[in-house]
Amino acid sequence: MSLLDVAPIIEQMLLISDNVSDLNFSCGQKPQVEINGTLYSATPLGMGRLTAFQTEMIAMSILRGNPDAALQLAKTRTSDLSYALPGKCRFRVNIFQQRNSYSIVMRVIPHEIPSFEQLNIPTQLRDVCNIRNGIVLLTGPTGSGKSSTLAAIIDQINETKSYHIVTIEDPIEFLHNHKKSTINQREVGADTKDFASALRAALRQAPKVILVGEMRDIETTEIALEAAETGHLVLSTLHTIDASKTIDRIIGLYPKNEEKVIRTRLAQTFRYIVSQRLIPRADGKGRMAAVEILKSNPRTREYIEKGESEGKTLLDAIRDGEIDGMQDFDGVIRQMIEDKVITLEDGLSYATNQNNLLLQLKGLSSTEDYLNKDRMSRPAVDVMMPPPAVMNSSSSVLDMMD
Repeated sequence: MSLLDVAPIIEQMLLISDNVSDLNFSCGQKPQVEINGTLYSATPLGMGRLTAFQTEMIAMSILRGNPDAALQLAKTRTSDLSYALPGKCRFRVNIFQQRNSYSIVMRVIPHEIPSFEQLNIPTQLRDVCNIRNGIVLLTGPTGSGKSSTLAAIIDQINETKSYHIVTIEDPIEFLHNHKKSTINQREVGADTKDFASALRAALRQAPKVILVGEMRDIETTEIALEAAETGHLVLSTLHTIDASKTIDRIIGLYPKNEEKVIRTRLAQTFRYIVSQRLIPRADGKGRMAAVEILKSNPRTREYIEKGESEGKTLLDAIRDGEIDGMQDFDGVIRQMIEDKVITLEDGLSYATNQNNLLLQLKGLSSTEDYLNKDRMSRPAVDVMMPPPAVMNSSSSVLDMMD
């Protein structure tokens, strides 16, 4: 079968597990699937280690019919786009050049928009759906579930409010249908030149809610702040690890002499900063989101406007703000360990302050066991072995794995 027909390759890789989150194609490596944060080699259609020619043919097949993305790849050596298997699955794709060959990473986007219950995220985030203006930021590393949480929030607004919603994405991920709201989705490259121009245009499109896929630069950030200041609810993402780093990232975009002004504007416009980390479940059945929530109140606004200092940090405000619906990572992780949802070792590896978390957990038998045992890391997962879910599958699926 020709490599230009990439659909059968993708379909076979998706059969390996219900929990495939990413597909990877790299020169010198067999095709790979990512399941619960770990890569496993696969052999769809009997494919072995990929050559530079094969990865180029896979890239060209995915780019077929998308001249804008192909041009972007030719100009910048990297390209973002969406790809769909009609009626089956959609992907967020990044194609990039490395060592004179192409690599492709495809993030699986579910057909169904996840609900708050399915994502198991804090119920207080439903309050975001009732906010009329300001900025709500979802932060975390790549693959931490930011897009899924945003999709759930947008869908809830779509179901309960009669609003005009405009999304600006690169590329479009979850497809939203008109429900109670009217929702228009614009893809950078296909429907608009860039985030900044689309966001500027959105201000003339009378939306109540604007979703910006990512606040990547000062121009986009500035227009997003203006939109929030003029009565719009702006939802966006940043690749930062917590609330404090998010504030630092935004302020760092501006010249030093504008810091006081931007702090004041941020303090007045932010409503929530929600940070996520996905932690493996103790039962091996996927991953679970640990969510930190910073909410706007007089204290948090003061710390953003005047800057953090000893005893006056955003983390202190979050820890003292439980009554307002705030929660910090270590408090959430501690509860997950005590409930045995995650292991102590995994919890500590994702904690903000491991020593403080250990002190809080002191007395748990699992903590004592951890402290007494040799501090050897767990055995590395053999990426050449199939995950347990695959080992119980049919022989036809086993044939696709090493």
